[in-house]
Amino acid sequence: MLAPVVRIALRYGVGLIAGMHVGDMLAGDPDIVLIVAAGVGAATEAVYALAKRRGWAT
Repeated sequence: MLAPVVRIALRYGVGLIAGMHVGDMLAGDPDIVLIVAAGVGAATEAVYALAKRRGWAT
């Protein structure tokens, strides 16, 4: 479920900055999508661990 969201975010995010062609190229590369999806997952877990340590999470 995360890969399609990452693909869409890459396409529009890079499309706004560097142009539509580059955004489509990066969103179509499965290696880039995998790396970004793993990074998003790791960042989510890190923020959750921080929130849990500080008592923000239930």
